[in-house]
Amino acid sequence: MKILVIEDDPTVGQFVKRGLEEQRWGVDLVADGEEGERRAGSEAYDLVILDMRLPGKSGLDVLNALRARGFERPVLVLTAQDAVDAKVKTLRAGADDYVTKPFAFEELLARVEALARRPRAIASPVLRVAELELDQGTREVHRNGTPVDLTPKEYAVLEYLMRHAGRVMSRTLITEYAWGYHFDPGTNIVDVVINHLRKKVDADHEKKLIHTVRGVGYVIKG
Repeated sequence: MKILVIEDDPTVGQFVKRGLEEQRWGVDLVADGEEGERRAGSEAYDLVILDMRLPGKSGLDVLNALRARGFERPVLVLTAQDAVDAKVKTLRAGADDYVTKPFAFEELLARVEALARRPRAIASPVLRVAELELDQGTREVHRNGTPVDLTPKEYAVLEYLMRHAGRVMSRTLITEYAWGYHFDPGTNIVDVVINHLRKKVDADHEKKLIHTVRGVGYVIKG
């Protein structure tokens, strides 16, 4: 199992990392909310351990952003807040479980093992919009059975649009998902990638799937 630990306290972070590695799991440790969100969204982790108090971006904001993007892996929250309303807030935001600081490693390990035993949500890894198919497992894209060759960024943008098929996604949201920027980079990079996608996905077909909503963003729909 590959685990991402997002914890800014170096003592706690190294304590958790070392203990999990002793269980022969792969563990990455980051100390910043924005970097943790980027890593969780771009790499294949089986579980995320997330501290609530982080520099750059709070743990709750990271959790909300990941769930909004369709991140489905378990998230175990570390919190110093013992109040019931704080725990309820994190669970409603999408946390699968929580451990209150200070904690014994045995408790953390037991909760990690319990989350690891949960069956993953039964969902097709294939996204479909009309005759366009995107396989999230193999990262292959086909339209009418014909392969569509995409760059990594083109794939990321198309995947994001297909995950939210029928919904208009703003340039800002697309930029955050595909490039990890949490600000306007001041370029037309999204528009350039969308134009490339149109040439590869729509150009040879009468039915167009990728649409512009002027002044808002883009939507994919059949």
